[in-house]
Amino acid sequence: MTEILLPGHGRLRLRDPEPLHLPAHPPRSRTAFAAAHVVADPLGDNAPGAPAAVDWDATLAFRRHLWSLGLGVADAMDTAQRGMGLDWAATRELIVRSGAEARAFEGAAHRASGQAGGGRREGALLACGVGTDHLTAPAPTLADITAAYEQQLAVTEEAGARPILMASRALAAVATGPEDYLTVYGGLIRQSARPVILHWLGEMFDPALAGYWGSHDLDRATGTVLDLVHAHADRIDGIKVSLLDAAREVALRRSLPAGVRLYTGDDFHYPELIKGDDLGHSHALLGVFDPIASRAAAALHALDAGDPDRYDALLAPTVPLARHLFGAPTYHYKTGIVFLAWLAGHQPHFTMVAGAQSARSTRHLVELFRLADTAGVLPDPDLAAGRMRDLLKLAGVTA
Repeated sequence: MTEILLPGHGRLRLRDPEPLHLPAHPPRSRTAFAAAHVVADPLGDNAPGAPAAVDWDATLAFRRHLWSLGLGVADAMDTAQRGMGLDWAATRELIVRSGAEARAFEGAAHRASGQAGGGRREGALLACGVGTDHLTAPAPTLADITAAYEQQLAVTEEAGARPILMASRALAAVATGPEDYLTVYGGLIRQSARPVILHWLGEMFDPALAGYWGSHDLDRATGTVLDLVHAHADRIDGIKVSLLDAAREVALRRSLPAGVRLYTGDDFHYPELIKGDDLGHSHALLGVFDPIASRAAAALHALDAGDPDRYDALLAPTVPLARHLFGAPTYHYKTGIVFLAWLAGHQPHFTMVAGAQSARSTRHLVELFRLADTAGVLPDPDLAAGRMRDLLKLAGVTA
């Protein structure tokens, strides 16, 4: 039994990991994407404002881990530090590399299926963020913004990924009302080679997106979203909603046309939203699925099997972890994501693009460690405890 002396908590005895046996196929009753983080090159010049230096081997290995669990990967999203250190050059390379990795993973899965009559995956679900973050003009026009989206859309389509039309800071800054959003998005949806996923990110995740869809009134903004979706329903796969407002998400979900998914991005209320009710359920495109991937995959399979009690038992312990991880200021949640990946052994260091490992306090990380243990997401308690001791020593903390 592994123990650690944790500041503020005394001697903590870590839990042994719960065995999770997953079927050889992805979950079938829900479509689920984990928004994946990137692994920084620890010897790269990842200072604030510097071009991102990425450890590509470790970054792609983590995507293979997610696919092996049957989850899709939502790449080049805010979890990957879009707009917070991951510049467009690195983002473009990430999209291209992830697309190639998805094809290779899918090919290997099909070969294994043919040779052994089984196989871990039928495919490697990949969606990538399409944005405008490479714009450099201080006052871009709507035409500039549309062209920027189109450039990134072309890269994503060439990579073979489903496009996620990310919320644009530039569009939020220059749009004069809902019609500007409908014009820009309508044109992009019509020219996309495959159905798109829309993306509504609340200002708690990015303050620069306040007033998105042309109004600070969320009821009016919802009306604009629904106008857009109903006008292009046959070209829209779904919409990811990250407003941390479960009631609003459910109301929007019930107003969507048939065949258009609601992908919850609510990292506070995801168990109840994915579980759903008699009138429907949300699918998932979640940053929190990055650190809790194994439990999330097992929970989704429990829903497939008609076992909601098992689903609840697997996800309920992860909610306190998620609420702390995404606590205000919410946009710094990426630091906790990478910290948990380090504790879990998915990368050999706790450094981040743009030096973002310093964005959360030692006190915050100590509580995150404790909650990760309670949630059962530390697969190797000895490794996690050893790394936590190293962090405390580096911080000058004596328990």
